[in-house]
Order: sequence, then structure tokens, then C-alpha cells
Amino acid sequence: MNIIDIIEKKKHSEELSEEEIKYLIDNYVNGNIPDYQMSALLMAIYFNKLNIDETYFLTKSMVLSGETIKLDKVKGIKVDKHSTGGVGDSVTLVLGPLMASVGLVFAKMSGRGLGHTGGTLDKLESIPGFNISLTDEEFINNLNESHIAVIGQTADIVPADKLLYALRDATATVDNVSLISSSILSKKIALANDALVLDVKVGKGAFMKDVESATELSKLMVELGKKFNRKTKAIITNMNEPLGKAIGNSLEVIEAIETLRGEGPKALEEISVTIGSKLMHMCGKTEDEEEAKNILHENLRNGKAIEKFKEMVKLQGGDISYIDNTKKFELSKIKCEIYSNESGYVKEIDALEIGIASRDLGAGRLTKEDKLDLGAGILLNKKIGDYVNEGELLATLYTNKEDVVKDVAKRIEDAFSFSDDKENYELILKEID
Repeated sequence: MNIIDIIEKKKHSEELSEEEIKYLIDNYVNGNIPDYQMSALLMAIYFNKLNIDETYFLTKSMVLSGETIKLDKVKGIKVDKHSTGGVGDSVTLVLGPLMASVGLVFAKMSGRGLGHTGGTLDKLESIPGFNISLTDEEFINNLNESHIAVIGQTADIVPADKLLYALRDATATVDNVSLISSSILSKKIALANDALVLDVKVGKGAFMKDVESATELSKLMVELGKKFNRKTKAIITNMNEPLGKAIGNSLEVIEAIETLRGEGPKALEEISVTIGSKLMHMCGKTEDEEEAKNILHENLRNGKAIEKFKEMVKLQGGDISYIDNTKKFELSKIKCEIYSNESGYVKEIDALEIGIASRDLGAGRLTKEDKLDLGAGILLNKKIGDYVNEGELLATLYTNKEDVVKDVAKRIEDAFSFSDDKENYELILKEID
């Protein structure tokens, strides 16, 4: 068996065996296959695709390329979610405590952000003292004590994905559904949860730009999850405007805390409750999803959800006084309010433009080495369908970069478009079982 013969097979659209795929991944991770040969194979895969079995074998080999986190010592049913990435998306911070509040175990391994804003880990680290680097023992103990913990992905988890993703990025082979699916699912399977819901974003602020491609990706990932004996479902959600009103790190944590108290934006609550109700029903907690939604809405208002968030923060070393008093979060010093130059219903808020604006304010990274300004970001005062009078506040930006304020303010203003008619913005576009 050798790499040239394998490239030749895929070049002619022939199916690769499990042994061939395992050979590829093992030898690439060990440095025995050079980047130029793996690049050739990736391009052959890009054009000739992988079938479901090949994708499963690829995902399995990637999982086995490193360590896995066993959760057999954790009592209860373990659940997880994954988002393909969007703007103003702090669902994990709301969903996790909600799941813990109904007795499910929310065991989450998250990453840092590279793009519009920080990732879940960056957001949580805006809470002073919050520790995302738990040992396996601490992680398991916290899950048994409070049913919730969020940790960072270590270098030993799915090392093949890190190598392949960097190569795909450099060879224009990122947007292939099999390669995307294996990248996402390998990290999910490495953490041994019982049930998973995938939130596949579609629209201007998402990686997937149309519902058709998002559906193809969702169906493949759901099928893959089931082949690994994981209860798996997906929802396709609209990312043509930011999900929440807050885009940033501290700002999104504050908004998540408000949502956990039943006082957050409707869209963030709707997505969190929808995913949570699916997980509850999948795990046999309720007869149907409607019953689950009622329980979750109630827990956002009776204090159970926010208490679980505080438990997690305390167990992971964070200062819970920030949860009790969100005014303690230090926002960036420069504050700029942006007002509307016209009247009408908000027709669109370009999520990508808002995301880029947030990054330029200091809330996101261009490279892994960039240092985040955790207090930077944007607060939207209006969303699609809201009526705006000329001169009314559209958004507020926060930054410590005085030189970017004028350009970013103009970018935010231009991201808004208006209409004489009210737009009907559908948030959840499709559900994949």
C-alpha cells in the first residue's frame, strides 16, 4: 500500500477502503506522507467526493489519531451541541445551564475563535478567573457535581484534524461536505456523549450560504453521527442577521446571563430552547419536544438555569459576583453610538459586515496570535422587522482602538438596509432527523 496508488484511485473516482484511509491518516500524522502528496489527495477528494462509508472511515481514523475523553465515570445522560459558526451566537452559554437544570449532563469541549469574535472559551474567559484547562479528573468531577463543564480542546484530541484543516485552508479544499463533516464529527465523537444536536448556520454571516448546501451537510453529519451510535439531529438556522443583539466577548456573556434570567433576546432564547428540547426528547426526558420547550422556558424564568451557570463558573474558578452584577464586566473605553439616517422597517442587517466590524474593533482575531480585547464589540439596538425613525439609535460600538472608530461606524451603518414593508424573518429554516 502506498500514497501514490491511493491518489491514483481517488483521481479516477474509485472508492477507498477503510485500510487505505487509516493508512493515509496514520502516516500523515506521523510525518511519513508529505504535504504535497496529501494536498493532491485532498484535491482529488474535492472533485470526486467521498461516499458515506469513506467519510465514516475518514472520521473514525481521525478520532483514533489521538486521545479520546471517556465519560463512563460520569453519571447520567451526556449531551452536546455544535454550531457551524455565526455572529452573535452565544447559544452554548445558555443551552449548557439549561440542560444541567433538567438533569442532563452538558459535557462540552470548545475552541477559541478565529474570525469575527472569540469562541466560547474566549467568551468564558472574560469572567475573571474562569479556567478552561481542567484535567480529565476535574472535568469528570465537575460533571458529576453540577452536570455541566466546558473545557478547551487539547493538542492530543484529533491531531489529524488540525493538520488536515490547515492544509485544506491552504489548498482551497475547505468547502467539501465530507471533509467538513469529518472535521466536525471527529471532535464530537472524541468526547463520548450520548446525544448531539448540530446547529448548521446558513446565510451571509455563515460558512454555508444557501439552504440546499446546508441541508446536504446536515443530512451527512446526522447519518455519520448515527453510524457512530450517537443520537444525532440537526437544525438549519438563519444567519442573515446576527443571532443576538450582542457581538463581542464580554458583551455576549452579559447577554447570555440576561437570557438565563429570562430577559434576553427572543432569537437567542428560541434557538437555545429548540436545541434543548430536541436533546431532552432524544434522551427520553419528555414525551415530545413541546413539553420539553415548556419546561425549558420555565427554567429560564424560575432561576434554575442561571443557578447552574453560577455553579459552573464557581467550579471552574470564575468570579460569580460578575454573574450577579454584570456591570462589573469592563467594556472598552471608547463608546460610539450610531444613529439612523432614514426611517422604515429594518430589512437586513448584514451579519458578515457586523462580524468584520466587531473583529476590527478588537473582539476577534485575524491570526491565532492576536490578543483579544474582551470588552470590545457591538450592541445592536434594532433587528430585522423593527421600525426605525430617522435619528433613532441603531447600534453602539465599544473599542480601545480610536483610529478605527470612524470606518467601523460607517461599516455598521451600511450593514443596515430599510424597507417600507415589514420583513418576516424566519429563524429556524429546517429540522433534520
